[in-house]
Amino acid sequence: MNSLRRPRIEDYALIGDMQTAALVCRDGTVDWLCLPRFDSHAIFAGLLGTEEHGFWRLGPAHAADSPPPAATRRTYRGDSLILESEWDTPRGTVRVTDFMPPRDGAPQVIRIVEGVTGRVPMRSELRMRFSYGRVVPWVHKHDNRTVAVAGPDSVWFDTDAETYGKSLTTYSDFTVGPGERVAFTISWQPSHKEPPPLPEPEESLRAMEDFWREWVDQCTYHGPYREAVVRSLITLKALTYAPTGGIVAAPTTSLPEDIGGVRNWDYRYTWLRDAAITLSSLLRTGYREEARAWREWLLRAVAGDPENLQIMYGIAGERELGEAELDWLPGYENSAPVRVGNGAAHQLQLDVYGEVTEALHLAHMTGLARSDYASLLQMRLIRYLEDHWREPDEGIWEVRGPRRRFVHSRVMTWVAVDRAVKLIESGDAEGPLERWRELRDEIHREVCEKGYDKERNTFTQYYGSKELDASLLLIPQMGFLPPDDKRVIGTIEAIQRELSTSDGFILRYPTEGDDEGVDGLPGDEGAFLACSFWMADDLAMIGRVDEARQLFEKLLSLRNDLGLLAEEWDPRLKRQVGNFPQAFSHVPLIDTALRLTASGAYGG
Repeated sequence: MNSLRRPRIEDYALIGDMQTAALVCRDGTVDWLCLPRFDSHAIFAGLLGTEEHGFWRLGPAHAADSPPPAATRRTYRGDSLILESEWDTPRGTVRVTDFMPPRDGAPQVIRIVEGVTGRVPMRSELRMRFSYGRVVPWVHKHDNRTVAVAGPDSVWFDTDAETYGKSLTTYSDFTVGPGERVAFTISWQPSHKEPPPLPEPEESLRAMEDFWREWVDQCTYHGPYREAVVRSLITLKALTYAPTGGIVAAPTTSLPEDIGGVRNWDYRYTWLRDAAITLSSLLRTGYREEARAWREWLLRAVAGDPENLQIMYGIAGERELGEAELDWLPGYENSAPVRVGNGAAHQLQLDVYGEVTEALHLAHMTGLARSDYASLLQMRLIRYLEDHWREPDEGIWEVRGPRRRFVHSRVMTWVAVDRAVKLIESGDAEGPLERWRELRDEIHREVCEKGYDKERNTFTQYYGSKELDASLLLIPQMGFLPPDDKRVIGTIEAIQRELSTSDGFILRYPTEGDDEGVDGLPGDEGAFLACSFWMADDLAMIGRVDEARQLFEKLLSLRNDLGLLAEEWDPRLKRQVGNFPQAFSHVPLIDTALRLTASGAYGG
């Protein structure tokens, strides 16, 4: 951003069409948009650089030497992904409605300006920069439409307002009075094809409202946290790539976990772990079609090669996600490097086998139509684990240091075998039942012997370690041990004591300041929001329900004004950090809300 703008991560709103997404700031600036897919090159990359790297601002006109005014208020229209921002100005009030209609052709961003009171001078500033801000497109007129072209991409800009070009930027200055509406649309199209059809903003808006109304009506949760749960479900739906059913972890790359640091990663891919837990949340709230689509995506992605299961894939099942650094982008608040692709794709993370098997098991138990190949896949995954479960791995947190025998990874291999045993016992699959029962017992016994510190009465991060890890909070949730087991209670209390911030939120594991710790990276990070939700879950499970509710409602207060969460919370800076919005934060929010509602542990 330029020197006048310093938006926080939580200043952004999400809009999307279930194939890609944009981030819209409080001041009406679209600072991030990749077209045509979540993982495509950005045409607006100002989020990770400056305005020279692309943006689209639409709001009240303001002096060039002052920052653009933030909206006086903003909200989503009901239970939808239609963003409404209003500015109260000395000359009146104006509303901007932003949305991306579910696709039936070219992807579009539609922005409708509406006068509410008075007569308000407005300005649109559109600066398209392709290839993550590196390429200035050729902008010209074609049949009274503005089109920007660079290589394989073209973006068409349509509006009834008059436009003009200046300093490689397309401007429109206009005034709106009460009831007057002026629409702006950009549409992406491969540059070798015919122009996309002229947009129909008002008709698209009505269709968008109908779409979200019908989708939200499927939700089966009607408890006291419905607003937070529904907003999280809408966010998860927005992160789903509709053509394949793949679910991205977040629509952004390189938003830092440590402001100014190097912990910056590309999350625009489908992590099996994230997608599996998302599947379970969707199933438990009534969304069977999304669950079925994800299962089909999984079977296609893994097809023919389950022994080489990757921890993540592209949104259409791509395996090659090579990591690169974009050195022309300075990064969000100078947090460099900016990365695209993700080198962790080929890590060994044994816990993924457990998450995938648990998701498939839950789909089976909740009556999702049986898939013989899904059952066969589970059996093949267990045969792989028979030979490999003892190996050290990079673990749930994708450490870039040495591999270790992480306790959570071992617990999840137990989950994988346990769910396969139950599937065979139910008569829905065939396999070596007695052998796998013995394997399940062997894994359980080893974890309890080698991953448990008797003196401190706590499980540890990895075999032989004294360190803790918040992933151990999943031990009772996965059924590895009952909640009332003294080892479970001891672990919960130890994590609360040693990994809790001054605000009561939970860190993933100890980081070592400027020294490289277990994850092989310098620097610190914020409290990982998923871990804090896990703590609330565990507290409820061991009977400390009031404490669980208090922590949960404290976590809800960290959401931005639109109900969105990033990956982490920085307790020093009191702000959200990490990629945004983050599926791995919204899923446990839903899960904890369901558990607290079932226990009656809620206020009001």
